[in-house]
Amino acid sequence: QVQVVESGGGLVQVGGPLRLSCSGSGNTFAGYAVAWFHRGPGKERELVAAVAWNGITTYILNAVKDRFTIARDNDKNMVWLQMTALKPEDTGVYYCNRDPRRTTATLDWGQGTRVTVSS
Repeated sequence: QVQVVESGGGLVQVGGPLRLSCSGSGNTFAGYAVAWFHRGPGKERELVAAVAWNGITTYILNAVKDRFTIARDNDKNMVWLQMTALKPEDTGVYYCNRDPRRTTATLDWGQGTRVTVSS
């Protein structure tokens, strides 16, 4: 069954913003830290941001820490990745999942949402 659905991707110009959404079915995210991952063209999937269950403790990859923020709403089972000042290297597919650094009970990967940053 579908457990996570990512959305919000699209085509954006360099320097523009984009907000990605991750929806978890049922209590998919209950009690878990959740992370966003980026898979660039021809690259491995990389964790770029994570948020703890409390919604307060966050981790942002150094390379994007001044541009990306992560937030969640546990009542809605939603996690968002706010991206600003986008660069061509931000192009790729973005996925969300339980944070694998905090649990081995990760989910099946969703379809992801594609972001294309044009220069």
